[in-house]
Amino acid sequence: MLCCMPGVAFVPALLVSWSSAAFIISYVIAVLAGHVEPLVPYISDTGTKPPESGVFGFMINISALLAAITMYIRYLLIEKQNETSHFVRSSCNMFTLCIGLMGCTGMGIVATFQELAVPSVHDIGALVAFGSGVVYITLQSIISYKSCPRWNTYFVCHIRMAISVISCVAFIPMIVFASKISMTKIDWTPGEKVKSY
Repeated sequence: MLCCMPGVAFVPALLVSWSSAAFIISYVIAVLAGHVEPLVPYISDTGTKPPESGVFGFMINISALLAAITMYIRYLLIEKQNETSHFVRSSCNMFTLCIGLMGCTGMGIVATFQELAVPSVHDIGALVAFGSGVVYITLQSIISYKSCPRWNTYFVCHIRMAISVISCVAFIPMIVFASKISMTKIDWTPGEKVKSY
């Protein structure tokens, strides 16, 4: 199986490195072009205008593909471990994979439909990406606990669950505040009135 081949651990490492580079490169281009302020812009703001939008879209789509590969490897790994331990139902593992792949699809939507070009589609993609991501990591945390102590340490499980809890807590205000605003442009001039929808 693919998950038992030596060296597949580079895929998650590549995912993290590539995704970080996508955010950093598009941020640098957007700041240098004067499209965003350098102090903590939204990630989507750094991928709205050309040329950074092309870089952002391309790199985030590659990130979505790498995330899907990583999730599939994790699925195969759990299936292989489950052959001897029977710690989780195969249907639960498949369901978790499907939720994760939904999140990857959401990432692809975010990358393809820029924030200001098609805001409703972009927002739906972001909701699917972040929402599915939170559910995926929570389910993976539960699976990790079920596989203890043979396949995981409790310390690793506690770290995974802490990340899941932080993600859940962060997701709630994201939804609340995102529903309160409607962005129609990034650049504002002093004295300009803001439309509230």
